[in-house]
Amino acid sequence: MTQIRAMTEQDVPSVSLLIGESWRRTYSPIMGAETAARILDEDHTLQRIAAELTDTNKMSFVAERPDGSIAGYAMAKMNGAGDVMLDRLHIDQSEYGTGLAANILHAVFAAHSGIPSIALEVLEGNDRAMAFYRKHGFEVVDRRAASHGAEGHASLIMRKLLSRA
Repeated sequence: MTQIRAMTEQDVPSVSLLIGESWRRTYSPIMGAETAARILDEDHTLQRIAAELTDTNKMSFVAERPDGSIAGYAMAKMNGAGDVMLDRLHIDQSEYGTGLAANILHAVFAAHSGIPSIALEVLEGNDRAMAFYRKHGFEVVDRRAASHGAEGHASLIMRKLLSRA
C-alpha cells in the first residue's frame, strides 16, 4: 500500500525525476517542448526542490510505494496573506485512476485544516487536471495570464473552501 508522508531531503532526486516526466508529458503538448523544457530547467532544479523543504511557508508530501519508489508528490505554500496555494501535484502516470492523486490532495487538505480555502493555478489546456480539481470541489474563480514563464498562455485560478473541523 502506498504511504503519504512528509517529503525528506532523500526524496529530492526521485521527486525531481517525477516532476520532469510529469511536466514534459503534461505541458509539452500545451506550450511546446522547448518552452516546457525551459520552465522545467528554471523552476524545478534539484537545488530549488531541496531548498523548499527548509521554507516554513511550504509543505511537501510524497506518496511512497512499498518498494520505496516515489509515486506522487505535492507541495502547498502559504503566502503573506495566509492563503494556501497548491503549487504542485504530480503523479506517476502508472498511478492514474488509482485514487493516489486524491489521497495526496487530501493529505494537503488535512495539513491545512483551519484554513478557510485552498487555491491553485492550472494552465488552460490541462483538461485532465481541471477535471480532477473540479471533481474534488474546486471552482474557477479567475482567469489570467499564466505565471512561471508560460507567456502567451492563460491560467485558471481555482479555489476550494475547506471545512473548518
